[in-house]
Amino acid sequence: MFLSRSPLRISIAGGGTDLPSYYKLNGGLVISAAIDKYIYVTVSKTWKKNFFLKYSKIEKIKKISSISHNAIRETLKLFKTSDYLEISSISDVPAGTGLGSSGTFLVGLINAINSFKNKNLSRYELADYACKIEMDILKEPSGKQDPFISSFGGLKVIKIAKNGKTRIEELSVPKDFRHELQDSFLAYFTGYTRKSKNILGEQEKKTKQKNKEIIKGLNFVKDIAQETIQIFRRGSLVDYADLMNEHWKYKIKRSKNMSSSSINNLIEYGLNNGAIGAKLIGAGGGGFVLFITKDKLKLRSKMKRLNLQELRFNFDYDGSIIIGRN
Repeated sequence: MFLSRSPLRISIAGGGTDLPSYYKLNGGLVISAAIDKYIYVTVSKTWKKNFFLKYSKIEKIKKISSISHNAIRETLKLFKTSDYLEISSISDVPAGTGLGSSGTFLVGLINAINSFKNKNLSRYELADYACKIEMDILKEPSGKQDPFISSFGGLKVIKIAKNGKTRIEELSVPKDFRHELQDSFLAYFTGYTRKSKNILGEQEKKTKQKNKEIIKGLNFVKDIAQETIQIFRRGSLVDYADLMNEHWKYKIKRSKNMSSSSINNLIEYGLNNGAIGAKLIGAGGGGFVLFITKDKLKLRSKMKRLNLQELRFNFDYDGSIIIGRN
């Protein structure tokens, strides 16, 4: 039995520019942070001649081609799996909450399956295969951010060339600022989950149609990511918070489904009670609102009145690893 642990993530800046419809035009740039909330995947050999899959559903299937779970089916096919396997997964946070769960799951699955087969893949290969399955085989409107940050971990700059070649760089920031940044974040669940492909699919469609407003907005988001790198290097929390607010204003222009009145009210409440920056994590439409604050105690105290669930997290620097084998 092999057990993988792969981190979820928060997007710091540049989200949306990692989709092929955009980076094939202008190249993508994303800043992302892995967090210590994980998806765990176990892979072991079964005693019976069937595949036993346990996720939000349970499947007992004899043929790979009959597996309902798209990601599991295509991963087993891609790696030419001949053994009958039992595969199960569990997550610290529900899917559909904007933390990159689908890409993270694929990275963990690929890691566990290849460890079972005694094959060592590099971190780049783990992420690249996950992108291949999700983007090329399943044709999902997804980007490169989630698999790469989950595989590598840490606080990273992800640069994507027009040809899709991806480069991962550690974001060099002052040590004190790294701790200040981590300690300034507060995240709260909006109460809504959503399928990111509904929003990203709309963005992908409009970008392919060369929609000027969408491309202009994504160009702006990419510029914000570049500016964020400079702000982080000089260690200015306030300047980043200002950019976060500016980013959110542009982000909600991409789709009418990006936000809602209740989410907008939540963000406004936070900004009026100690937050200096706010945005939804991920594609939008639900999930977690991320606040940045210099007075965490005040904001947390005020947020308790809304009875929302807080997601407490630190940064993860391990990336996707195998934590158990028998």
